[in-house]
Amino acid sequence: MNIKNYINGQFQNPEKDEWLDNYCPANGEIYGQIPNSSKTDVEKAYKAAKMAFPTWSQTTLDKRSRILIKISELLETNLQRFAEAESKDNGKPVSLAKTIDIPRAASNFRFFGNAITQFASESHESVGQQAINFTLRQPIGVVGCISPWNLPLYLFTWKIAPALASGNCVVAKPSEITPMTAYLLGEICNEAGLPEGVLNIVHGLGTSTGQAIIEHPNIKAISFTGGTATGAHIAKVAAPMFKKLSLELGGKNPNIIFADCDYENMLATTVNSSFANQGQICLCGSRIFIEESIYEKFKTDFVQKVKSLKVGHPSDDSTQIGALVSKPHIEKVKQYIQIAKEEEGKILCGGNSISIKNYENGYYLEPTVIEVPNDECRVNQEEIFGPVVTIMPFKTEEEVLQMANKVKYGLSATLWTNDLKRTMRLSNQLQTGIVWVNTWMMRDLRTPFGGMKASGVGREGGFEALRFFTEAKNVCIKY
Repeated sequence: MNIKNYINGQFQNPEKDEWLDNYCPANGEIYGQIPNSSKTDVEKAYKAAKMAFPTWSQTTLDKRSRILIKISELLETNLQRFAEAESKDNGKPVSLAKTIDIPRAASNFRFFGNAITQFASESHESVGQQAINFTLRQPIGVVGCISPWNLPLYLFTWKIAPALASGNCVVAKPSEITPMTAYLLGEICNEAGLPEGVLNIVHGLGTSTGQAIIEHPNIKAISFTGGTATGAHIAKVAAPMFKKLSLELGGKNPNIIFADCDYENMLATTVNSSFANQGQICLCGSRIFIEESIYEKFKTDFVQKVKSLKVGHPSDDSTQIGALVSKPHIEKVKQYIQIAKEEEGKILCGGNSISIKNYENGYYLEPTVIEVPNDECRVNQEEIFGPVVTIMPFKTEEEVLQMANKVKYGLSATLWTNDLKRTMRLSNQLQTGIVWVNTWMMRDLRTPFGGMKASGVGREGGFEALRFFTEAKNVCIKY
């Protein structure tokens, strides 16, 4: 099927009538086309957003809240349809999309629909000066939201929901690799009564459509999730234009396991944190460090569990590992497995493509565990973003802390220990935006989300997102 741009509440073909093929990862076949939008399409979307802004920015919080919550309810009503579309587009199991991706997208709209009603201004009485200061939080105007392919609707809504809640109008671009659920979202928005032009979705390549958004002189803020190199490019373009920037970029997250942990809980969670969504989550624990005294036991047990994971077609309810997102991506991941061999890494399991009956051209790869000789190797320093993890032992807390912090990234870390003092020491010293202790991926939407170093700039989530999508203005009245 042909996907269309969603501009001013209507579905439209690209102005230049240029199209891109859309592939199904499960079978490697083209199943539709998407607009290859140009600068002209982005300008059209911007003008629609600009026209809608004066009314939307003055719409009552109650009305904005009701519309966002209605979108949330409609996503839940259409759960099966959206889950199947997400799976077909991305390659993830339908069961995963149905239990995680689409419910979380619905939660994003509901959360920010409620949060905006609790987003309070500050006031400060200047005692002795007969004056009062108060802070206005005003929407920015037209903002740009660009999301990645790994959690397509989940992360798309993570950006646009707070932007809309804050009173902004949006020009958004989903990944050209996974555009389907963003396209379907337009239908939901119309049904929910979102006014025309408030949300505009343009499809196309990052180098053209995305570039047109980030360099547009009147799009005053950019929220982007994706690769670190792309984030650096966006910053280079947008910073001299004095745009607000929120960049959620790559990760190479340590999973640190001490001998005093709850072993069985750790083992089950570590399998999940390694290979959920085919390892295509920026928060996956891709570097596993195990205290020396339990290393051999962990290696045996972990490899056994990983070997039992079922790789299969995304529509099969028993599938635990689906297809990787694209042919270029699976080739990149396989190259890293070859690099690991060249660097004297030992493949403990996996490492090979898999042929699924009747879907032989799909992008399937065995979940792979690599024992590495040291932490300096490329597979421990560079983001692979696939079903590949490395393991190695450590002797002391100081040693593992040094290795955990050595990479250029600083998104998240997972720590397994029942020692409270150690928990506090390491949580304080780990150079990451998130530290999970004895758990993984447990998210409270009120908390700030983001990374340090090459993992990004700024924070999303909760009031942090509402602050990003508003401008603070102080008003001082002397009485």
